[in-house]
Amino acid sequence: MTSQLQGIQQLLKAEKWATEKVSEAHKQKNQRLKQVKEAAQAEIEQCYLQRKKEFKAKEAAALGSHGRCSTEVDKETQDKMAILQTYFQQNREEVVNNFLAFVCDIQPEIHENYCLDG
Repeated sequence: MTSQLQGIQQLLKAEKWATEKVSEAHKQKNQRLKQVKEAAQAEIEQCYLQRKKEFKAKEAAALGSHGRCSTEVDKETQDKMAILQTYFQQNREEVVNNFLAFVCDIQPEIHENYCLDG
């Protein structure tokens, strides 16, 4: 009977030892999963920042070219306005004189459809 008691105690001791080992293995597994999750999260964050940086660079390049086009259009408009202003200054006196001559030089005539017979 003592041998049976010793056997039972050895079995209980072995079961306790196995339970501790399984518990320790679970803790190690959970710790390793947590480390892997943190590493993956850091990698995702790094990839996100890299993509964001690439996007900002492409956006700046696209908007920069748009800004250059706008600047070119503004410059062309200013150049054309300067040319038109020059033409206006050169021809203003002549146009005003022609207009006044046309308006003020009245030559009364009887209209061709006017009937004298009534």
